[in-house]
Amino acid sequence: MIFLRSLAFNAFFYVHTIFWLLALLPTEILPKAVFWWGVKRWAKINRWAITAIGGVRVEIRGLEYLPKGGVLIAAKHQSTFETVSLLDLFDRPTFVMKRELRKIPLFGWYTIKGEQIAVDRSAGRSALVDMTERARIEAARGREILIFPEGTRKPAGAEPHYKHGIAHLYEHLGVPLVPVALNSGLFWGRHDFTRHPGTLVIEFLPPIPAGRDPEVVYAEMQEVIETACDRLIAEALAAPNPPPLPKAGQAYLTRAAARAGS
Repeated sequence: MIFLRSLAFNAFFYVHTIFWLLALLPTEILPKAVFWWGVKRWAKINRWAITAIGGVRVEIRGLEYLPKGGVLIAAKHQSTFETVSLLDLFDRPTFVMKRELRKIPLFGWYTIKGEQIAVDRSAGRSALVDMTERARIEAARGREILIFPEGTRKPAGAEPHYKHGIAHLYEHLGVPLVPVALNSGLFWGRHDFTRHPGTLVIEFLPPIPAGRDPEVVYAEMQEVIETACDRLIAEALAAPNPPPLPKAGQAYLTRAAARAGS
């Protein structure tokens, strides 16, 4: 049954995405409000489908911590889920993403239409400067700046590796930082065909006010995200018929044992 539901969801997801890639073509010459309506509709249906078809219940916690206007959102990244299924929760979000994604047919056009922040990771220091300036402009316009501080997806429970760009953004944007924890990698893992049933949780954590020491905030952000992610993984693994913990995520068990022994 899990295999069949996973097959059905995967087929639906790709057909549904291709549909919206084509349906949004007229928005290249239409007002951006129409474009954003379509994008958010796509995201909302993705979230519905993983529950209705894939058997994965989705729970969003802590939305009350998401302020209106310009904000920096630093999220754990374990799955494709958080890039395709949460956009309707925001007003006009802009992701910090790698520039190579702009080369994807149709999708790349829409990242330009949506004024996403594309980073040339081979450009070194100048990439950081350009990213910060773009993010500062967009935050000043009242937009949510979304960044995955580790830069890429990590298996649920794996040892974290945060990059320092998030501290640089926090220092120069002058907006609150909202950490986001999740356990999505247990249910929609990287390169994993199976959508494991259970409760996938996205949790917005209390915001860190603007204007604090960026190095202190950098350390605090990692601590609150990793602690919350481990808690969400523990919740999922304690449920009946829990999803499997990825091999690369065995570091979680080491951390859990250390906490139990302390």
